[in-house]
Amino acid sequence: MTMTRPARTITSREFNQSTGAAKRAARNGPVYITNRGRPSHVLLSYEHYREMTEDQPSIVDILGEPPGVADTEFDIPKRDDLARAAVFD
Repeated sequence: MTMTRPARTITSREFNQSTGAAKRAARNGPVYITNRGRPSHVLLSYEHYREMTEDQPSIVDILGEPPGVADTEFDIPKRDDLARAAVFD
């Protein structure tokens, strides 16, 4: 179960000047880093990242074989026509 955490916003300049303070702030919740006033990055603690992703299916699960597909027969016919060199006139 994920818990709501307070967010903080800092500029990219503040982040560059004090990455330690940004990392400490990320312990309490996401830190939004802006570039020229627009959000550009989010800094999360590893713990918070794990909370967000722990019950999510992996890409392998999402793109994997749907149930029953292994039982489907699929024969690929052999091709007799071979590729030929291109002719440029």
